Amino acid sequence: MEIIYTKSAPNPVGPYSQAIKKGSFLFCSGQIAINPKTNEFINGTIQEQTLQVMKNIEAVLNEAGYGFKDAIKTTCFLSDMNDFQAFNEIYATYFTSEPARSCVEARLPKNAKVEVEVIASK
Repeated sequence: MEIIYTKSAPNPVGPYSQAIKKGSFLFCSGQIAINPKTNEFINGTIQEQTLQVMKNIEAVLNEAGYGFKDAIKTTCFLSDMNDFQAFNEIYATYFTSEPARSCVEARLPKNAKVEVEVIASK
């Protein structure tokens, strides 16, 4: 088991890793809209938050030698299911390989509008 860490994604705020690599699998922790350069939460629109989440995911994937195309499963959390369409429009531009996915409404840390976790494999 290998812990993955990059300064290009937010530091974990608890006892967890940005990602864990086990064999060919990469298990990425959920990302919310925190700017890793300032460590500040972006309290913006669903679109602004989703874009930051995707940048954070990309940084973690890249650190481990993976890309969005390697994603096999995502779990997406939205604080308001009314944001589903706006979220999907951005999500679809990153996850073009259409991995398996779950999407649920949930109360999120920092009152985030979106959180996404990823499982990838090569």
